[in-house]
Amino acid sequence: MAENRIPSMQQMSGADLEMDQVEYTLRKRLPRKLPKRKNDIYVNMKTNFKAQLARCQKLLDSGGFNEICIHGLGLAINRAINIALQLQANSFGALQIAANTSTVELVDDLEPELDMGDPVTRTRNNSAIHIKVFRLIPVYVDPKIGLV
Repeated sequence: MAENRIPSMQQMSGADLEMDQVEYTLRKRLPRKLPKRKNDIYVNMKTNFKAQLARCQKLLDSGGFNEICIHGLGLAINRAINIALQLQANSFGALQIAANTSTVELVDDLEPELDMGDPVTRTRNNSAIHIKVFRLIPVYVDPKIGLV
């Protein structure tokens, strides 16, 4: 996840303007995650949509959880919403959803490709969504006979 950027630094010397350009490599740090529980699903854009949907459905169908939390960051917000809506539509009214939005602070490191520059750290904000998908009627799993 490195991309080259050329930020320009402007220095005033007398009446003329001097442009000094140094190449940096952008390194995006991983976002700070909420505590990972077994019923938390972090949605991304790299994994197949059907695989993420199947994972959520499997958690709900196993009977171990009456609710799951789907988390999406940035571009993955639409995918997280689509997964939650698909789960709700496929449940025939047995599931409800509750969504919360937030802003997450992300940190990027700009590392100079030449030895002349200094490393720079910058912060930026990104949108996030946290969707709770829960059963209206809790499912009880009897260890002897299965779902009841």
